[in-house]
Amino acid sequence: MHIVIISGLSGSGKSIALNMLEDTAYYCVDNLPSQLLQQLVDQLAQQGYDKVAVAIDIRGGDSIAMLPQQLATLRAKDLQLQFLFLDTKTETLLKRYSETRRRHPLASEQRTVTEAIAEERVRLESLAELGHHIDTSDLKPNALREWVRQFISTDAQQGLTLIFESFGFKHGVPLDAELVFDVRCLPNPHYDLALRPFTGRDAPIVAFLEAEPEVLRMREDIARFIATWLPCYVRDNRNYLTVGIGCTGGQHRSVYFAEWLGSQFRNQARVLVRHRELPPASSSASPFASSFASSSTPSGKR
Repeated sequence: MHIVIISGLSGSGKSIALNMLEDTAYYCVDNLPSQLLQQLVDQLAQQGYDKVAVAIDIRGGDSIAMLPQQLATLRAKDLQLQFLFLDTKTETLLKRYSETRRRHPLASEQRTVTEAIAEERVRLESLAELGHHIDTSDLKPNALREWVRQFISTDAQQGLTLIFESFGFKHGVPLDAELVFDVRCLPNPHYDLALRPFTGRDAPIVAFLEAEPEVLRMREDIARFIATWLPCYVRDNRNYLTVGIGCTGGQHRSVYFAEWLGSQFRNQARVLVRHRELPPASSSASPFASSFASSSTPSGKR
């Protein structure tokens, strides 16, 4: 049986994730109290279900505190378990609640929405470290669906998945990144009007950046740092490690770096490459992956 457990902050997109899983033939259960998880899994196993997705969050009350123990029990069994935690910046959640006029589960006459979000964040803080963490603050629904699809396509029981995520600092640093590298000091193709419409996945941007010695030096430094410390993260029994690469707008330099780094580490770990500021269609395999991978010299020159 393949089980996907979804948790996270209210308003972070759990319904979107659960609906995506339901569309891919998962048996889905929303708002399940944590203490009923084991019973549900046993019942569905007896009925022959092999793909199950369950959303467990603060709506279940204090039972959410039992979730780590429930996950440990399930992981000891002969099944594939993946845990997904969705997070969102407070200002984004406030905007979403204002637009939808939905009530926060912890809000009351004595507690404002802001205070309810803060309380929920405290209660769920320990859960964010139990599995794969996704920051949905700047994701469109289609992008979130694609990232969840990528998540379930990886086998968490086969070691660490290395995620390279490009982003723009002007939109904020992603909450889900364990390592963050800033490439804003490098030459910016944005100021060339002929290059501005392209992204870091396109050949003209690749050629522009690879003609700059600073770009080649920084990408080698970042790759060396990750390669040096990756074994430590593996020994820490992590299933996912997210490396954020940020430039100003998240269109050119950070995208190029994420693609190049992804090509360099595909033989050392399972790799996902994501671009937070690009449309979902741009999150698929890079058309220049073979070009990136063909670089055999330490400097990356071709």
